[in-house]
Amino acid sequence: MEPKFYKQTRIERIQTLIQEGFLNEKQAELFIDNPLLDDAVANSLIENQVTQFPLPLGVARNFKIDGQKMTIPMVVEEPSVIAACSNAAKIMKTKGFSTNIKKREMIGQIILKEIPDLEIAKQAILDQRETIFKLAEESHPSIVSRGGGLKDISVRLIEQTHLSHSFLTIHLMVDVKDAMGANIINTILEGVTPFILELTTGASLMSILSNYNTECLVTATCCVPFSELTTSDFSGYDIAKKIVEANTYAKLDPYRAATHNKGIMNGIDSVVIATGNDPRAVEAGAHAYASRHGQYEAMTNWEISKDCLIGELTLPMAVGSVGGAISVLPMAKVSLDMLNVSSSEELARVVMCVGLAQNFAALKALVTVGIQKGHMNLHASSLAIQVGAKDEEIAILTKLLRKEAKMNSMVAKELLEKIRS
Repeated sequence: MEPKFYKQTRIERIQTLIQEGFLNEKQAELFIDNPLLDDAVANSLIENQVTQFPLPLGVARNFKIDGQKMTIPMVVEEPSVIAACSNAAKIMKTKGFSTNIKKREMIGQIILKEIPDLEIAKQAILDQRETIFKLAEESHPSIVSRGGGLKDISVRLIEQTHLSHSFLTIHLMVDVKDAMGANIINTILEGVTPFILELTTGASLMSILSNYNTECLVTATCCVPFSELTTSDFSGYDIAKKIVEANTYAKLDPYRAATHNKGIMNGIDSVVIATGNDPRAVEAGAHAYASRHGQYEAMTNWEISKDCLIGELTLPMAVGSVGGAISVLPMAKVSLDMLNVSSSEELARVVMCVGLAQNFAALKALVTVGIQKGHMNLHASSLAIQVGAKDEEIAILTKLLRKEAKMNSMVAKELLEKIRS
């Protein structure tokens, strides 16, 4: 009897997919030859692993963050992201980026229902803070020994009167040190929840971490002198003024804000992925924070001060520098070594500066030459590959495409035929 799919080896799974008609032999060869990770490592990360999906890893240059020069690894498939980021950092290189972190605490939620008296239950929890702290320490003593663990407790009443639903939500603020922290928080929640249930005489709905880490805010700022913005067509002041206006509009219009913030996340996600962190968790927290005023709006703030354009980006940034996928992905380890960061806080600072640089680059392009010119120049090489250019043909075709008034697959195919003839 053939073993169940999840119990098969990677090669056996590929053969099963061929037999079931989901892969052909040629596609299967790509799956078989592609892996960069040992099967044991890849199998430990996900279920039903059949191959790995490679993405380009490049580096953004010219960054100066808190006085330190940095080269930043980024994993991304979209043309122009790394080039735009590097160019923005070059413009800002004189003064560089500054960062600020007040504290780094993750949030775990214990959500209770069917509470007889919400106010009495809330007070009972606050009165028993000392016991809750003791239980949290006993649940995960190793994180406490490293200086982390439970740091604060708060209680929220969530009421939905028209449906007669009321919930009591307890927030545990936990310092997880340099880990991403999900397992640490969930372990502490499991240790504390039974006592909370006794205190409140309610029922448990769930206990789980939150990715909306409002106690883990990181701020990146930059100051760009008008002299660094001046071009042959625009004064530095005019560009700065337009960037401020573009950012203001993105604060007012969610349709614009979505694309504005997508550009920021282009940079942030690229560093998060390169370092083995979770881009989905970072995205969730960032977009929730962008909606904190009741409407989805731009994540950045830009303003003019004297002869400078001032930029600021503040977001929850719960990334780790140890544990999880970081510990088993060789390229993530190399990326962290390249950054020369020694803590999760240092990594978070880098991530935020890249997001701010990416936003500056996008806004500057939008209010001057337009976003498409630079993007399409970098898109030329991708287009060359798409139409079948090989080896040295790629560079030749890319150069020719950049000279064309219109750049599309039909033009690319015609040019490739001329090259070959």
